[in-house]
Amino acid sequence: MQPDNLSHLAAFAAVARHASFRKAGAELALSTSAISYAIRGLEERLGVVLFHRTTRSVSLTEAGRRLFERLQPALRDVSDALGEMNDFRAKPAGNLRINMPRTAAQLLLPPLLSVFLRRYPDIHFEAVDNDGLIDIVADGYDAGIRLHEVVPEDMVAVPFGPPQRMACVATPAYLAERGVPRHPYELATHDCIRYRFPSGRIYKWEFEQGETRLEIDVRGRCTFGDLGYCADAAASGVGIAMVLEDQVIDHLRDGRLARLLDDWCPPYPGYMLYYPRQRRVTSALRAFIDLLRELGPGLGRLS
Repeated sequence: MQPDNLSHLAAFAAVARHASFRKAGAELALSTSAISYAIRGLEERLGVVLFHRTTRSVSLTEAGRRLFERLQPALRDVSDALGEMNDFRAKPAGNLRINMPRTAAQLLLPPLLSVFLRRYPDIHFEAVDNDGLIDIVADGYDAGIRLHEVVPEDMVAVPFGPPQRMACVATPAYLAERGVPRHPYELATHDCIRYRFPSGRIYKWEFEQGETRLEIDVRGRCTFGDLGYCADAAASGVGIAMVLEDQVIDHLRDGRLARLLDDWCPPYPGYMLYYPRQRRVTSALRAFIDLLRELGPGLGRLS
C-alpha cells in the first residue's frame, strides 16, 4: 500500500458522508482541490470511478458505495486506536465532533463551551447544527444532541441541560385585537405561526393537562423552518407562536410578548447528549460528559 493511501481513503470517506467535496475539505481542514486530487488519485490506483459528479451534486457509484461500506468499520478502528493514545496524556486531547439542533447550539452550548475550552486547551471542538435526524455513526460524529423522545434506544444518553418547556406566545396588541384563547381548540380562529421540520412535516402543537393530551394542527399564513424565526414573527405581531420558553424568556419579562394557555404547557425532559454504546469513548468526549454531569441542570442557568 502506498503511504498516502490512508489519507486518500479518509478523504473518500468524508466526501461520501457529506456528498460534497467542499464539506469534506472543511471537515479535514483541506482545500477542495486537495480533496479532488486525493479522490482522483485513489480512483486511478483502483481503476474504478467512485463518484458520480455533476456541477450540482456528488453521489457514490455502486463501486464507491461498496468501498464505503467496507471502509467504515476499518476507519473507525483506526480512529479509536489513535484516540487510545490520548489516554496516556496528562490531559484529554484530540477532536470532538457533535451534531445538535440549532436551538440547543444557541441556548445551551455557549456557556458550557466557554468552561470546557478553558479547562481542556488541547481539545478541538466542532459543533454542526442540524435540525434533522441523522445517523451520527455513519456521518462521523462522536456524539449527538437531541430531545429525549427521539434519541435512538441503542444509544447511551446523558442529560444536556435542564427540562424544557414550550411557550404559546403573542404580542399583547394581537391578543387585545383578536382575543385570548382559553383552550387549545380556540386556536382554530387565530393566525398561528407554523414550524416545518427538516423532513417537511408541519409540527402539530402539543398540549397536555392532567391526563388530557392534544395535538392541534394549527392554521396560519406564515410557516418557518426555524423556531427562532417563529418567535421573531410573533414578537412582530404576526400571530401566535409555539416555541421553546428559553427562546422568548426576555420578551416575556419585558412584556413584548404575553404567554397564553400556560396551564396546557408542562415541562418535559429536555435535550440529551447521546453516543454509541458499542464504541470506545474518546478522552475528549469523556471530558465533555464529565463536565455535563458536573454542571447538571445548572447548565441552563449559566447563560
